[in-house]
Amino acid sequence: MILTLIGAGPGDPDLITLKGIKALQKAKVVLYDSLAHPTLLDYCPSDCVKILVGKRYGKTSCGQDEINSMIVEYATQYGEVVRLKGGDSFVFGRGYEEIIFAEQHGIKSEVIPGISSSYAVPALAGIPLTSRGVSESFWVITGTTKNHSLSKDLHFAAQSTATVVILMGLHKLDEIVGIYAKLNKLDEPVSIIQNGSLPDQKVVTGKISNIQPLAKISEIASPAIIVIGKVAALPDLSYEAIQKMIKREDLLPE
Repeated sequence: MILTLIGAGPGDPDLITLKGIKALQKAKVVLYDSLAHPTLLDYCPSDCVKILVGKRYGKTSCGQDEINSMIVEYATQYGEVVRLKGGDSFVFGRGYEEIIFAEQHGIKSEVIPGISSSYAVPALAGIPLTSRGVSESFWVITGTTKNHSLSKDLHFAAQSTATVVILMGLHKLDEIVGIYAKLNKLDEPVSIIQNGSLPDQKVVTGKISNIQPLAKISEIASPAIIVIGKVAALPDLSYEAIQKMIKREDLLPE
């Protein structure tokens, strides 16, 4: 018996890995999440059992305990089961929890990594998470912990000069803004990217001081990724402005 975890990528079905496609082509059972593009199921054999077990904020088709039980049930019945998850299953995807549960029931596992939305979605919106002279590192933080609260790590991340990427945190935007406001970072650039990598991708960019009304006017909704830091402003800056920001000629591209 085997459990195969496949990362489906950030949304665009072309961004799944070739290894992920090969695994789907021989799948007998696929338990797939809401953020995995539905056309990926077209790679599965015609007799493959396909079950939606997606979870989104405020909407749950299956709880994690139920998903764990289904993994064991179908792996036992069919000899294998595939878990298709949006992004990468080891980045806030509970993939490791499912592997541990499966192993307790004698089920081996294989992990096929996916392109994480945490860095791919900003990249597709023209935002580099790191850029010489602008940002040296980045934090990836969940906006929805197990008890549905914002991760406490944001309080530490906000004090740094790093780029901060918040997944599943749009419903916590007011709280996020409040944390940065208390640190007097009202001018910190912010971008919110909805449906990243998909044809209906929407991006709104502003500052901590005005991102709330901008998001409301733009009718930004989940699923969305929040990027906070100087790099969020780069797509809207001129080359000359970026040169001035970097300041050091030896860091400029030739």
